[in-house]
Amino acid sequence: MNTAQTITREQAWNLFRLYNQDLFHLQHALTVEGVMKWYAQTLGYQGEADFWGIAGLLHDIDFEGFPEEHCIKAPELLRAGGAGEALIHAVCSHGYELTVAIKPEHEMEKVLYAVDELTGLIWAAAIIRPSKSVMDLEVKSVKKKYKSPNFAAGCSREVIERGAAMLGWELDALIEKTILAMRSCEKFVKTSIDQFESGA
Repeated sequence: MNTAQTITREQAWNLFRLYNQDLFHLQHALTVEGVMKWYAQTLGYQGEADFWGIAGLLHDIDFEGFPEEHCIKAPELLRAGGAGEALIHAVCSHGYELTVAIKPEHEMEKVLYAVDELTGLIWAAAIIRPSKSVMDLEVKSVKKKYKSPNFAAGCSREVIERGAAMLGWELDALIEKTILAMRSCEKFVKTSIDQFESGA
């Protein structure tokens, strides 16, 4: 995958914040960034970890400001911010068969497609626990909530399962890996959000 000529992480974060101010969206972006970097390291793409992370950070760049044009407006915003075509394709492919016909091709794009909705569901399961953390969250707890259609109803089970199928993974394996990925970045996400709220 050609990851050359992409923007820096600082540029990506500033670009995302230009179009997104809602704390939920900022937290989700930072979480997916961390999850994608973990997957890059785990799946043998260590040299592309920054690229994977930036794709995760920017994947919802147009969602807050242009919800009706999600993954449709993104190329314009990303190009204006200096993003390369590989990054644009990666970002937009997570909207496959939802808003666009851009299919996830690289393993990174399939991971992004699979974990986007799942991170939201896992976080929803975590914050109702006494710890409000993924650190003590287990697969069985997530699966119990997963089976309840009214829980985190906005997180599409169909997309999650389609993503697992794209990767050739069992659903439980995808959930387990993603919990571990979220554990790896939970402290960083919390610290970043605290700094943002304090104006740092």
